[in-house]
Amino acid sequence: MDFTPLHDRVLVRRLEGEEKTAGGLIIPDSAKEKPAEGEIIAVGAGAKDDDGDRIALDVKAGDKILFGKWSGTEIKLNGEDLLIMKESDILGILA
Repeated sequence: MDFTPLHDRVLVRRLEGEEKTAGGLIIPDSAKEKPAEGEIIAVGAGAKDDDGDRIALDVKAGDKILFGKWSGTEIKLNGEDLLIMKESDILGILA
């Protein structure tokens, strides 16, 4: 990847949602909501505090995360749709 986020930002690839309902009905693309789960592709070095010291991020590349429905900014990088967001937009890390 030729992209490195700055400060406390992370680059995220959305994880695809379910294609069927629990009852077995196939959900068409037009009715699917964008998934709020993703995998972190790259992380920034962290924000700086008032003294100029780096504040390390709590997430790392490869982590599976949950984020808010309207979080981040959609970008296209190397033909792939990705999200760039601040670490504070991340709700949690999935085990």
